[in-house]
Amino acid sequence: MPNIKSSKKDVIASKISYERNKANKSALKTDLKKFDAALTAGDKAAAEAAYKNAVKAVDQAVVKGLLHKNNAARKKSSMTLKLNKLA
Repeated sequence: MPNIKSSKKDVIASKISYERNKANKSALKTDLKKFDAALTAGDKAAAEAAYKNAVKAVDQAVVKGLLHKNNAARKKSSMTLKLNKLA
């Protein structure tokens, strides 16, 4: 444990950021899994709704710094191809 006041604050801030990022990553993964579940069920309407939510979640993850923009583009492209293949 640090002794310097600013270092103590850094440890606290780091823990808060870690918990926030962990929750955001978990929510992102949940949205992606819901999209995959809708695809495997074969329900086009549910898959399209889940697709919109998943794309929005991926875009928000980029803004929050959880994903690199190229990684997000790759995920969205992959989801779009899967959705179009369902049609």
